[in-house]
Amino acid sequence: MTDGIALHGGYSPGVIAAVIALHMDYYAPAWGFGVKFETKLAREMGEFHDRLNPARDLFLTALNPEGAVLGSITIDGVLADTEGAHLRWFIVDRHVTGSGIGKTLMSEACRFLDEHGYRRTYLTTFRGLEAARALYERFGFRLVEELDEDPWSGSVGVQRFERRTR
Repeated sequence: MTDGIALHGGYSPGVIAAVIALHMDYYAPAWGFGVKFETKLAREMGEFHDRLNPARDLFLTALNPEGAVLGSITIDGVLADTEGAHLRWFIVDRHVTGSGIGKTLMSEACRFLDEHGYRRTYLTTFRGLEAARALYERFGFRLVEELDEDPWSGSVGVQRFERRTR
């Protein structure tokens, strides 16, 4: 990982807002996502943090030496027994893409999944995020479904990827 970057697990004051800001800094200009996306993100992240259980869930951030959030990844295990664990809110600051932060976050998330015995994990994304897709596939996720409609902007569709282990 990049020198001086630290991984932090769990909540700390301001971290939810920082992760939302990373999403909006990327998705608003690149994809035209606006208030519908941001409010959905805020609502769902808030609900997740209200019920976060470290025995089944992971909320991991990458921080620079000054403590600024440069990336984030979440494993939501609340429905792991029925739907699979949900990999959510994976984002890396657009100014540091290609630095290895995303690979490190994904590696830690997959280590968590394996250590907790999660046999099925899914994530949702959309076409056009090729670097992210390559990373997902490198870590064993496979495209299993594509839909034309999406809950974020209504214009990008949905791709569902799954990772299964034995």
